Amino acid sequence: MPSWQGKSKGNKLGYRIFIGVLRYGGVRPAYFLLGFVACYYCLFSYRSSRSIYQYFRYKIRQSRFQALCNVYRNYYVFGQTLIDKIVVMANLPNRFTFEFDGEENLHQLVSGQHGGIMLSAHLGNWEVAGHLFTRLNTRINIVMFDGEHERIKSYLAGVTGGRHVNVIVLKDDLSHIYAIHDALSKRELVCMHADRFLEGNKTMEMPFLGEAARFPMGPFLLAATFRVPVSFVFAFKETATHYHLYGTPPKTYPGAKQGGLEQAMGDFVQVMEEKVKQYPLQWFNYYDFWSKD
Repeated sequence: MPSWQGKSKGNKLGYRIFIGVLRYGGVRPAYFLLGFVACYYCLFSYRSSRSIYQYFRYKIRQSRFQALCNVYRNYYVFGQTLIDKIVVMANLPNRFTFEFDGEENLHQLVSGQHGGIMLSAHLGNWEVAGHLFTRLNTRINIVMFDGEHERIKSYLAGVTGGRHVNVIVLKDDLSHIYAIHDALSKRELVCMHADRFLEGNKTMEMPFLGEAARFPMGPFLLAATFRVPVSFVFAFKETATHYHLYGTPPKTYPGAKQGGLEQAMGDFVQVMEEKVKQYPLQWFNYYDFWSKD
């Protein structure tokens, strides 16, 4: 992958400052402070800012002025989602409200005989959605790259009490495959992102926003291999205090040899493109997604 390495930006001091503001002042002062942080990234994160600008300018087809303004707005909304994640996970006082389109679809996943897979992307606020999914009354397993710096991760765990889900870390020895199989055999839910990959991962090109882009084959190969129901899940921030969650009807795909891999990937990319167009400011992608390098 050209520039994404599975790691998040930020440092322990930054988290400490924002968490202190949240505890003693609430969300509004934290949002105010965030305005200056977003300006910093606009000015000094040239590579990511260039990628965001090109996305707004040439994929969403906005004017130069609109694209430049939305670079800042994208950073700002991304920062808001990080703040909201800490607030929700730490059970800090808040006025957040939630609307869920398709919650019955996820309950259908839970009621099945073989567990289920929930696929999402770096769209909206995945952590808030994952926290709310605990009301499905089943174990949630989130598959992810272990890319956060250990000191930041341990600090957040001390503040929020850790994630309210089981984390399955992607490893080179493929041990995560056995962990996923074990979770599904227990009729649990497995969640993962399906829009990014690390160098060396198997990928397939799919048309996305008018140009071919590479997507990881792994999540879709799992769906076709285990043949369990799959739902595409997203959570978007619609106002300062309101989130809109979506869950598509579960679908079981045939095996890879019967075209299940391509079907699953095609369905996901189509839904992802629809959501990107609906919420263009909330695709938090900071590298050249269409790079052929």
